[in-house]
Amino acid sequence: MRPDTATGRIMDAIRMRLANRVLLPGEKLPSIRKTAAAMGVSPSTVVTAYDRLVGEGVIAARPGSGFYVSAPAAPLAIAEIERPPDREVDPFWVSRQSLDAAPAMLKPGCGWLPPDWMPVASIRRAIRGLARANETLLLDYGGTRGASTLRRLLARRFADEQLSTDPDQILLTASGTQAIDLVCRFLLRPGDAVLVDDPCYFNFQALLKAHQAKIVGVPMTPRGPDIAAFSDAVNDHRPRLYITNSGPHNPTGATLSPQTAHQILSIAAEHGLIIVEDDIFSEFEADPSPRLAVLDGFERVIRIGSFSKTLSASIRCGFIAARSDWIGSLIDLQVATNFGGPNPIAAELISQMLADGSYHKHMQRLRHRLARARRITADALKPLGLKPWLTPRDGFYLWCTLPGDCCATQIARAALRADVVLAPGNVFSPSQTASGYMRFNVGQMANPRIYDVLTGALAECRA
Repeated sequence: MRPDTATGRIMDAIRMRLANRVLLPGEKLPSIRKTAAAMGVSPSTVVTAYDRLVGEGVIAARPGSGFYVSAPAAPLAIAEIERPPDREVDPFWVSRQSLDAAPAMLKPGCGWLPPDWMPVASIRRAIRGLARANETLLLDYGGTRGASTLRRLLARRFADEQLSTDPDQILLTASGTQAIDLVCRFLLRPGDAVLVDDPCYFNFQALLKAHQAKIVGVPMTPRGPDIAAFSDAVNDHRPRLYITNSGPHNPTGATLSPQTAHQILSIAAEHGLIIVEDDIFSEFEADPSPRLAVLDGFERVIRIGSFSKTLSASIRCGFIAARSDWIGSLIDLQVATNFGGPNPIAAELISQMLADGSYHKHMQRLRHRLARARRITADALKPLGLKPWLTPRDGFYLWCTLPGDCCATQIARAALRADVVLAPGNVFSPSQTASGYMRFNVGQMANPRIYDVLTGALAECRA
């Protein structure tokens, strides 16, 4: 049977669901009538397709019950799950290009600041101090919760926000990404629905696909997620989690309004929804916007974060702050997957810089430098027809609209040929509706060649 026939299309659709682990061994297939309605074909066509799959041994018929998956599950290849047709809109592509970029490549699409923006002198001083540390720190495993010194420092910083936290409610992790992964391992099962903002940080989507979750996007506004759409999504999909940045939001730069924050928490309480609040960009805010964890007090909000954006992407250390009864289970998961907490040396380095005041001074300088860079970048992009979706108060991202009908994917492809890595909008959009947007990292926009490449790519797009 040719694959372009109705029967072939049904068979291919079922094989694809098996490959992507949407259907698992032993799981019942939709009834013949439901499949016929969903695919717009006759029931007899579905019967033929099911019979052929039975003959191949892919599914099995159980008289009086229906059809069930009999094929073994395919090995999980994350990059093959819902692979977009254009690699420029694949978040794995963006990550690989940014992480593996040659020194001569420019990376205005990457998610971190240049090395010369970071507190190199303070890091070197802290490293020299570690040379005098005792052998236990330098050679032994760390405790399961992570270094108590850093957890106490984090608890004090939370207290400054009026968020009362015991250090034992904080679990240090190997990175912010591992923090999200542990939470997903703890709370999700394959097929669970998870809400994310649309657009959102692209690695949220990658991690959720790895956990075989159903991703549901909610349109983002300058004040947070669209509440009407958020409420409808909760009612329609019954999600287990909502994962978000409170502010500055990645990629849009939006900040959560008090009204939106209270509405989110009200809907979450009514429907038993758990919220994962990624606070990795909070230190970039001079005047903090509302935080869901502060308003909720860890009843149903989990706070995660790290220091990779503010101190060093090389000194990896993240954290989870949550209800005490959840932390115990998360500790067990971390022991099982990482045998303990983060690198004790990384935690000690961060502790020293938080305690001696150098981190506070660094962040003050960084906020001022970023404010200037946002203005300069927005002014430089304006003549090219690129306009910020909003003017962010803080942070290092500009989420820009493209002129006319220009396609961000096409522009990214052209820029890559000139050794410039961009971040086109659909990388961040679960619904793939952001082809007219591009995210720019203002800290990585100083080189004039970026604007020359953009000019050429835009001209090529218009041609």
